Amino acid sequence: MRRVVSLYLPRWSTDRLRRRPGCALPPEQPLVLKGMDGRKRVVTALDKAAADQGLYVGMPLAKAQALVEGLVVHDAEPEADAEALDTLARWALRRFSPVVAADAPNGLVIDITGAAHLNGGEDGVLDRLVEALKAEGVTARAAVADSWGAAHAAARFLPKRTAVMGPARDWLPALPLNALRLTRDVVSGLSLLGFDTIGDLVDQPRAPLIRRFGLDLARRLDQAFGHVPEPIDPIRLPDVTSIERHFAEPIGAPETIARYTGKLTETLCDALEGKSLGARQLDLVFYRTDNRIEAVRVAMARPVRDIKRLTRLLCDQIETVDPGFGIERMRLVATEAEPLIPTQTGSDDAAQTPDISVLVDILSNRIGADRIFCLQPMESDVPERSVARTDVLGAGAGLTWPAHWPRPLRLFRRPETVITLGRLPDYPPKAFIWRGIRHIVTHADGPERIFGEWWKREAETDALRDYFHVEVEDGRRFWLFRTGDGESDDPEQHKWYVHGVFS
Repeated sequence: MRRVVSLYLPRWSTDRLRRRPGCALPPEQPLVLKGMDGRKRVVTALDKAAADQGLYVGMPLAKAQALVEGLVVHDAEPEADAEALDTLARWALRRFSPVVAADAPNGLVIDITGAAHLNGGEDGVLDRLVEALKAEGVTARAAVADSWGAAHAAARFLPKRTAVMGPARDWLPALPLNALRLTRDVVSGLSLLGFDTIGDLVDQPRAPLIRRFGLDLARRLDQAFGHVPEPIDPIRLPDVTSIERHFAEPIGAPETIARYTGKLTETLCDALEGKSLGARQLDLVFYRTDNRIEAVRVAMARPVRDIKRLTRLLCDQIETVDPGFGIERMRLVATEAEPLIPTQTGSDDAAQTPDISVLVDILSNRIGADRIFCLQPMESDVPERSVARTDVLGAGAGLTWPAHWPRPLRLFRRPETVITLGRLPDYPPKAFIWRGIRHIVTHADGPERIFGEWWKREAETDALRDYFHVEVEDGRRFWLFRTGDGESDDPEQHKWYVHGVFS
């Protein structure tokens, strides 16, 4: 199923101006951009501070200046805005998907079909996209849906900052007519006839509407619901290594696609070798006969120029490609490449360090790189801070696990409360109830006293935990701890928790 992201930048023009080097406007200073509407000067863009003062796009500039004292006015720069939007599209292409295009004047459209898993799924794509722009001072909203039109409507007319939408028929009818990307005259004409929402148009006869408002109304309606395809013309990256192949007759069989994938990969690797580069990210783009574009993306943990390895990674993703009525062109692009200089291997194969990057690449391209990690020990006595996720290929240097006290194989993210029975000061409980099940303790070891890290948080100045390694009747072993020093008679001062489970 096709999934398309629409990125909406409501303050793109003013955000870009505020980010310009040398601009020292405070956030609370109202800012508008001016342009010409015939012979009249009007507001063409404004920031949040100006909108909060009651200004709006299309307002006469003289009226805006009369209403807001100290209003900052700059000339609109539509050409510079469009150029900056293309630059943003190229950044998104490298980061999120092979198919990205500018959705002028203030947005992007991104086809993430087959590439969302590389960025933590659809929610991960939206969150990373919006947060990255927020860190640069750009206001953004994003939504993903089954079509460009539906995603465009959700990003601009739903209150959520990010939204992952289901089938358009379930939510699109409730949105206003403006969500269909119709002209102002068409929306005004439909409003005069009593049409307020998209749902009001769905069950209406098409012929009278088309006769009065033109074919664009029906086309936008069908595009939003996914009944008519809306091709995306993706932006291309400059100065990248790419190989393209045209076919005299369209192809569509999986084995044929796989065969030509191998040929393109071989040619691309030869081109990369001539530049002493290795691929870190490859995009395989398929141009169908119906003008629709399908694409797959694979990423590598290290620069790679191995033909068989890259071909396998690409062919593993071919099952996500819908050839439609046939593919007339294929393009393989190394969107990310790094220097790769051949190194001489030693004669003693046994002494060589195993290369697990092949396994890492296969798994990360199947289930997502975020799910492939290694647990690395950290310098901290507090258990939940003594381990952290690190890159698999970069782990293993420096710290080692403590040997004086055993640590559980599974450490809970948050300790879970238990009810203890037959407890004594400085001793583990004789039994405890965890998740509604009673466990009788047969063996125990401890306590291991761990103090809080007062230099990190003032609240941990008096924090104290006593950990016990206990074994229950069925042979399972738990890691329990008690808060407090165990000397107080107040049960609130010494609660018990289970923090992990041993193998």
